[in-house]
Amino acid sequence: MEILETIGFDLGHGETAVAKAIVESIEPPQMLEINNRKNQITALGWHPRLGYLVGEQALIQAGVTQLTISFKQKPNNDPKYQETISTFVATYYRLLKESKQIEGGENTYFYVGCPSGWSVSDRAEYQKLLQSAGIELLNVVPESRAAFMQAKEAGKLEYEKLLSSVLIVDIGSSTTDFTLVKSLQEIPIDFGSNTLGASLIDKAIFERTLAQHEQKALLEKVFAEYPHHQARCELACRKTKEDYFSNEQLYSDAQSFARGFESINEQIYFIPQVNKLIMEEILQQPLPALGQKSWMQTFRDAVIEAKEKLDKQGIVPKILLMTGGASRMKFTHQICQEIFPEPETLLRPDPEPERCIALGLARVGRWDLRATAFKQEVNKLVESNKLKELIERHIPELIELLTKPLANSLIENAVRPGIKDWQKNKIKTLADLETSMKGRAEEWLQGNIAQQIINTQCISWFNNKIQPDLAAQTDPICRKFQIPRSSLRFEDSIDPAFVNPELRIGDAILADTVAFIVNVVIGGGTLASIITLILTGHFTWPIALVYGASVMAAGMELNRKGVQEAIKTNVDVPGWLRSSFLSDKKIDDMCEQIKPELEKVLREQLTANQEAFDQLIAKVEQGLEKALSIKVQEAIILIQ
Repeated sequence: MEILETIGFDLGHGETAVAKAIVESIEPPQMLEINNRKNQITALGWHPRLGYLVGEQALIQAGVTQLTISFKQKPNNDPKYQETISTFVATYYRLLKESKQIEGGENTYFYVGCPSGWSVSDRAEYQKLLQSAGIELLNVVPESRAAFMQAKEAGKLEYEKLLSSVLIVDIGSSTTDFTLVKSLQEIPIDFGSNTLGASLIDKAIFERTLAQHEQKALLEKVFAEYPHHQARCELACRKTKEDYFSNEQLYSDAQSFARGFESINEQIYFIPQVNKLIMEEILQQPLPALGQKSWMQTFRDAVIEAKEKLDKQGIVPKILLMTGGASRMKFTHQICQEIFPEPETLLRPDPEPERCIALGLARVGRWDLRATAFKQEVNKLVESNKLKELIERHIPELIELLTKPLANSLIENAVRPGIKDWQKNKIKTLADLETSMKGRAEEWLQGNIAQQIINTQCISWFNNKIQPDLAAQTDPICRKFQIPRSSLRFEDSIDPAFVNPELRIGDAILADTVAFIVNVVIGGGTLASIITLILTGHFTWPIALVYGASVMAAGMELNRKGVQEAIKTNVDVPGWLRSSFLSDKKIDDMCEQIKPELEKVLREQLTANQEAFDQLIAKVEQGLEKALSIKVQEAIILIQ
């Protein structure tokens, strides 16, 4: 099975629209047409010869004997409702396939919208009902999520706004929903009113027109006997409402009216009409469906409730996005702006609310499929041994990066200060010098400066060695899903704790080698250099003058180790001799001489300490996996 396209199916209470997105493309979705129109009245008609008809065709085709409009509602057990929804969707599906606008079958995935206030169980029941129309690959998602996705990908929401909070107000024909989307979370935090729909205004216009009609009693009888006539009259009221709110300024004059028209027969006409004065009365009149509150007051209360809920969470939305066909009503903009004032919250009405949800649903479907595939690709990389192998391959380079600065710093912080103290007669014997240098070395190796060197070198190692190899693995994934390569890179966000997590030099990498380095290099190498100076003659005669030639002669007869130990332990070279024969230059030379040996021992000991580096490899691998997981969550918002 290969899904080639996602279909956004906006089955609205008042209108229906369908859009298609190609899964392997990032091109904007395209609106599909039924009866040569991109938007259709949500209407289902039965014709004895033509069968089921939808949209405008169901309304205008002569001979239609049954007509149902505005039938979207929360799933219930009413067989008539279930049959109407299923038949409507099945008819749409058939027409789309017959016109070759969709592939159909296992190549096509439908995404159908529902009000945000519907529960998870409501969505599941609705999905099951829609699938009964013969569409197995179908998912139901909140319309608010579709509105958010359409705004994001159509460029109406800047990236920094996406990182904050967006409040979506979706004013539909049957419901008004408020949805908060925050911090790139693709699943909205929903709350909404499921009874405040713009069709209530249509009904109010219908009831007003009927009440004032001179043939009211006859009309009521006709409507009772022929319900499709009432449906057509209600539709005329809807078109009147839409005409008014599309041209409010035109109808502000008391003598100007937005009018609809429906002919019952040659003698009876149904002509709804509104202007500014009439519409204000309708919007302010108590409605039974709203608990005897007016439409305008109920909307205001709903916006206030949304504001209070956000205030409790300490959230001020950066953007208030308005969508749904009824969001064209200007007074709703004014109320929203009054309760969520600028500049804290910017009002963004969708310019094409009648198409927004269908386009957004197609985008959501494509995004879901591509985001899932994207995460699978990254997971496949993480679950392979590639990350571990990548890190292991560069451990020798990390050791090289650590060796030189650690050796230099040990000399500067332990060796040189110790010799200086001995030169200035602050330390008596060479044995005392050995003890002093060991103490300095151990203290420094386990201190913060050594850790800073490790951190700096680890960051350099990660950026110059690990990151390029890691990018070689992640860049192809980013190219495949057409997002910036930087989405899975760590170039500007590496933390020392990430590449060197809780590994202090004295506690981990060098834990078992500190004493060895101190004894072999600090103790052995440095003291050996000073003793060599003594044995090669620099100090021999001055010492002989002080301690007697017989002592030195006897010392020469001992083996070399014994001589070194004797000098180290017993000889306290006079201070005036130390500064004369162990000059600052001689100390510098000694430090240079010992440096290669110290680097060699450090390199060997770091290499031999495999257990510590195994721990480092494991922790860096875990850190990479965790960081990649976070990167993935940030990156999926960029997928189109």
